Amino acid sequence: MSCCTKREVVTCENAPKAIGPYSVAIATGCLVFVSGQLGIDSNSGTIVEGGIQDQTRTALTNLKSVLESAGSSLEQVVKTTVFLTDMGQFGEMNAVYAEFFTSNFPARSAIQVGALPKGGIVEVEAIAVLPHKHESDGECHCECQ
Repeated sequence: MSCCTKREVVTCENAPKAIGPYSVAIATGCLVFVSGQLGIDSNSGTIVEGGIQDQTRTALTNLKSVLESAGSSLEQVVKTTVFLTDMGQFGEMNAVYAEFFTSNFPARSAIQVGALPKGGIVEVEAIAVLPHKHESDGECHCECQ
């Protein structure tokens, strides 16, 4: 975990590499900020076929992989933003989203956009908590206090 005054670039072998001059995630203090994840197959580097549900499932799987590489998880997500090229597909996206977030739901925004990189139709970004260990006395002794 990084100190609250430093930022750490997160890398992930199981998710697509950044397709521009940005990091897939940045960890700082007790938070990790994950860049938008598209429905890109991490092996081929191309958008998956099959429509909104397949792209949403792949985007969220990529998001999960990045979070795990940072030391966090979907359960630690506090906020997501979903970008859709067609808000008419919100219900289909939401059905898949509910497979990944099943309780203690994060805050969420959903926004329709004109276009997404690589011709994607959905992109999901997130902010999550980076859990840290507590001592046997139950008290937090992290460096950032």
